[in-house]
Amino acid sequence: MCGEAERVGLYGFGASAHILAQICRWQGRRVFAFTRAGDEAAQAFALELGAAWAGGSQDTPPEPLEAAIVFAPDGALVPLALRAVAPGGTVVCAGIHMSDIPSMPYSILWEERSIRSVANLTRHDGDELLALAPRAGVGTRVSTYPLHDANKALADLRAGRFTGAAVLVP
Repeated sequence: MCGEAERVGLYGFGASAHILAQICRWQGRRVFAFTRAGDEAAQAFALELGAAWAGGSQDTPPEPLEAAIVFAPDGALVPLALRAVAPGGTVVCAGIHMSDIPSMPYSILWEERSIRSVANLTRHDGDELLALAPRAGVGTRVSTYPLHDANKALADLRAGRFTGAAVLVP
């Protein structure tokens, strides 16, 4: 949904973004990672994976983006992402759940910027990703939790106590 964008912002650098960042880099795109304010561990992780820049979600990237993907479930990030994309840029809302997008001035949408959402991926999408991942050298960072600790995994995710993805195991 980002087309051929060379400069891609990823808002919410967690499970999905840390995989997508590696694929973007392999494709020759430049990744700009946005994390919670002050989350130096996630920012360092993004830079380790090849991001050109990493900062807080409220920060302005060093250059305008051509596209941004919002993984975090915070609707307030959508206007921030719109401000970060250049005219003609696209903001993709990729969360399964997101809080309401706050009212925003039309000026940040003006100049052909667009907002899109993605609801589902198909089995074919998954097959393509699994075939591409080894060619792109994708590695994942996971924190495992026993299934009975699912609530702890969610709490740790919300508190930013790990980088990468949480995985529940039986």
